[in-house]
Amino acid sequence: MEVGNTRSRRPIVRTRRGFTIIEVIVIIVIIAVLATLVAPRLLGRIGQSKQSVAGANAAAIASAVTNYMVDCGAPAGGTSLEMILMQRPTDSDAAAKWKGPYMQNADQLKDPWGRPFMIVIPGTKNADFDIVSYGNDGRPGGEGEDADIIKP
Repeated sequence: MEVGNTRSRRPIVRTRRGFTIIEVIVIIVIIAVLATLVAPRLLGRIGQSKQSVAGANAAAIASAVTNYMVDCGAPAGGTSLEMILMQRPTDSDAAAKWKGPYMQNADQLKDPWGRPFMIVIPGTKNADFDIVSYGNDGRPGGEGEDADIIKP
């Protein structure tokens, strides 16, 4: 007599592992609620950070203009920052004293909103010159992200 296998064979039951439609909907609702709470705070921070970057960049440009003025004297009114800081002056006396370029590239002369910084000679806030960005709206005045940046 043969001894058979005394273990009973159980059928293999495959269980599905995954999310039900209810679980997926609950997860989507939770993500949507979190996004509505967090997004406005983050968007407000972006504007503040652009203002901070614009202020720092304007201060760096003002320092470069000061270096130019030490080397070559005061630039003429109505001259662009690119002409002052990136191009050798056409005046032979100033050209001999010029030690530029005073900025590495022309992109450094743009504010975070993509518009060029301006130089106002003589300055309204400072005696010699002002470096100005009109903020997000590109117009004088404003508050928050639209506020003007004037340095040095």
